[in-house]
Amino acid sequence: MPTFAYVVKDKTGKTHSGTLDVESRNALVEQLWKQEFVVLSIDERAQAKASAFKIGEPHVKSDQLVIFSRQLATMVDSGIPISAALDVLAEQMDDRNFRQILRKIRDDIEAGASLSEAAGRHPKAFSDFFVNMIRAGESSGHLDEILDRVASYLEKVSALQRKVQASLFYPAFVSFMALAITSFLIIVIVPKFKDIFSALGGELPLPTLILLKLSEYMGKYIIFEIVGLIALAAAANVYINTPGGRQVFDRLILKVPVIGKLLQKAVIARFARTLATLVKSGVPILGALEIVAKTSSNKVVEQAVLAARSSIKEGENIADPLADSKIFPAMVTRMISVGEKTGELEKMLAKIADFYENEVDAAVTALTSLIEPLVIAILGIVIGGIVVALFLPVFKISTLIR
Repeated sequence: MPTFAYVVKDKTGKTHSGTLDVESRNALVEQLWKQEFVVLSIDERAQAKASAFKIGEPHVKSDQLVIFSRQLATMVDSGIPISAALDVLAEQMDDRNFRQILRKIRDDIEAGASLSEAAGRHPKAFSDFFVNMIRAGESSGHLDEILDRVASYLEKVSALQRKVQASLFYPAFVSFMALAITSFLIIVIVPKFKDIFSALGGELPLPTLILLKLSEYMGKYIIFEIVGLIALAAAANVYINTPGGRQVFDRLILKVPVIGKLLQKAVIARFARTLATLVKSGVPILGALEIVAKTSSNKVVEQAVLAARSSIKEGENIADPLADSKIFPAMVTRMISVGEKTGELEKMLAKIADFYENEVDAAVTALTSLIEPLVIAILGIVIGGIVVALFLPVFKISTLIR
């Protein structure tokens, strides 16, 4: 997405400048007009080429943003000037990179920029959501309340992400260990029995022959297998990072049994919580939907939200495009529709977020309780099959001796 540098004037005649990542020059003009700015100039900045040695400004952890927001809200409420508050927060910040960013923001503010403008110049540290929330707080004169609301939002979103990640990490780790144990048995242990079977002579049972052939193949071509798996993973990663590949992957991942439902609930909870927070803070609905689309982390949901944004621009409602996407359940779209009609959209979205966050908790518990016995059963069957195949010749010889 291209980056544009802009210079504008507000209602009081004060000049503001900053940069934003938007789809086009017209989209930026429209966004600035909605904020009642007079546009003086817009210039597209050249995109810096990616380098393996220069990554750029690092991201800031969500926990640090929560602490920063809470402390800044307290200082602003106490009447401390923002530049002085930022100076204090920078001094006590453990993260050196974040400390430098806060000092740059302080310098920009002392040079005449607003907090939202200064923060917007560090997109990797402060998201569009964060910057627009600050801008809404500056416009309403309730910056301390908005910052406190941002901190609460980040805490809830981070907690939701940790739950989903933990629920996916556990089965992935157990499955990896099961695969590693099985591969070790086949590649290392099974060949030791081959010499024993050769000394015993006679015809081996079919399961034992299959196991020995599999062991021989895996041991002989193990380097090619590892290289092939790495190449396959790299190719899949490249494809997923393309726009079309990401859309296909995001659509398929939502259809995976059990896990897909969990991810769908998490996406809906995040969508509702983000939009509720933005609407409650006074961010215009079109700008709010654009931010929600960018932070959805799923291309299918992003397209649905952008379709809802286009619908509103044409004078229609939000609920119908969301219902057409087949991602949002009927309960969600109907509650949003009721919220639009009654003027309580933020209240309905908050209820949806609370409901689906509880649903994620329940789904995580169910997934954990389901995956553990399932993986144990599969591992038992595989290892049990290997053991039986190895000892079938021994049983056969014992029978012949008797």
